[in-house]
Amino acid sequence: MDILRQIALVLQRGDSSGINELLQQALDNKLGPREILDDGLIAGMNVVGDRYKKHEIFLPEVLLAAKAMHVGMDKLKPLFLKDEVPSRGRVVIGTVQGDIHDIGKNLVAIMLSGAGFEVIDLGKDVPPKKFIETAVEQNAKVIGMSALLTTTMPVMKKVIGELKEKGLSGRIKTVIGGAPVSEEFADHIGADGYGYDSVQAVDCIKRLISAS
Repeated sequence: MDILRQIALVLQRGDSSGINELLQQALDNKLGPREILDDGLIAGMNVVGDRYKKHEIFLPEVLLAAKAMHVGMDKLKPLFLKDEVPSRGRVVIGTVQGDIHDIGKNLVAIMLSGAGFEVIDLGKDVPPKKFIETAVEQNAKVIGMSALLTTTMPVMKKVIGELKEKGLSGRIKTVIGGAPVSEEFADHIGADGYGYDSVQAVDCIKRLISAS
């Protein structure tokens, strides 16, 4: 079995300790970081995403795989910077002001990094102004917002409204998600996309950035 397939399989098993060893073997074999990312880590994460979507595996397995992905990205990131491998776009992400529940947001951030995007994670309890200022300063193409509480969902509308007031809504797209959030709510507040789960959120951001 080739080394990239081994990396993909180890990631699917959520074996964080095995990832580092295999990545080093791949680098010793003169494989490039983009090839390792695309055909090893992302290939494995895509399988995890598909199986999660089909309900063949559940959140604990996805989180283990995401953790392994994070370990792999930590090893490859310095090589990307050194070789100046271009990112697939910059995304600002965070849980909205008043909300401190970030498991889903963290999962989306890891999967976006694994898909080759540059993620600026603002963390939890992020005010609207911070989302917008960071997106402008960092020239981000997408703002991703998460909420687990119905009481914090209106903050998403506020961010979208302020983007519109500043004439930025065409340049910076918005994607929302979280347990109480629905596609109908996303349409109602004028969000550009909605992610039911982390897989859908990443797919949505890929589509938005490809179309921009």
